[in-house]
Amino acid sequence: MTNNKKIIFSTQTYSYLRERVLEAGDFDKGEIEVKQFPDGERYQRILTDVYERDVVLIGGTISDSDTLEIYDLAYALIKYGAKSIFIIFPYFGYSTMERAVKKGEVVTAKSRAVMFSSLPRTSQGNHFMFFDLHSEGIPHYFEGQVLINHVYCKSIVTNVALELAAPGFVMACTDAGRAKWVESLANDMGVNAAFVFKRRVSGDKTEVTSISADVEGKDVVIYDDMIRTGGSLISAAKAYKDAGANKIFTITTHGLFTNDALDKIKASGVIEKVITTDTHINSYALESDMLRVETIADLIVEELK
Repeated sequence: MTNNKKIIFSTQTYSYLRERVLEAGDFDKGEIEVKQFPDGERYQRILTDVYERDVVLIGGTISDSDTLEIYDLAYALIKYGAKSIFIIFPYFGYSTMERAVKKGEVVTAKSRAVMFSSLPRTSQGNHFMFFDLHSEGIPHYFEGQVLINHVYCKSIVTNVALELAAPGFVMACTDAGRAKWVESLANDMGVNAAFVFKRRVSGDKTEVTSISADVEGKDVVIYDDMIRTGGSLISAAKAYKDAGANKIFTITTHGLFTNDALDKIKASGVIEKVITTDTHINSYALESDMLRVETIADLIVEELK
């Protein structure tokens, strides 16, 4: 009898998300043995038979080591006879280097896309799934017959915004660069959108010059696809607060929170709560009273159907 269930594997870092997907859907759990040689080289052995099976591999490119782990596993799963492979990248970490601004810069998003495109093709195709990519152009960097699915976490963002903010709130962003996406979110919820205008003071410093909408006496929900150091977020939140905003909440898809960003956000005193998804291990590890984490497991299950 043929087993039609997909087998779910993950890299070591993303085992937490694999468990959530297994809880949310009807899949088989794939097992991998991982060890390290004395020189630090990684040893991997696929323990679950994948011949003529549909295989799912979850792994984010949060470091070069994690990226190679995904590639090595995907290559082996295909070579051991997987009928199809779905590689799920909850967080694609090379999005900020999607183009060269200065002569000689390495466009890492492109080189990584070419690398993953080079995987041998399964009989049913290679499917890559991404979530709220920082740049809309990245899917076009992949070559050959790769099948791309760019999933938007709009349902999570809108549900949380409507739950936390008082009626008549304003959906906002940290700068004009995300205005189109935030406007789309605002239109879906029937609320106004706002963004801040910035002026660059020096190479690494900007200041807010104005705000595009009236926020006085209203709750403000700031959305950004990614929070790293939190500097732009805090600056924008202070501008909205100075303009008379009531409570300010922040929603992000990818919560990296590097350089003690979450502590800095809390210490700023202008943001009530931060909500993120679990696309990055840092979000999963830092959940607290200040940080609420929503899982993308249900979105993954829905897309895999």
